[in-house]
Amino acid sequence: MTKKKSFVLRLSPEMFKKLEKWAVDEFRSTNGQIEWILNKALKEAGRLKEEKKSDDHSE
Repeated sequence: MTKKKSFVLRLSPEMFKKLEKWAVDEFRSTNGQIEWILNKALKEAGRLKEEKKSDDHSE
């Protein structure tokens, strides 16, 4: 597994509450939801190459 970088993220309580609700709605942790949002934004901005799908579907 890739090692992850930890850092402090300051959010307003209202924003955190909305992110937390969104995460629950999509069966993710709040941290996982934030990572998903950031990953999607990086791909859409062309700053992250999309991973190639392998022919082996056994993950």
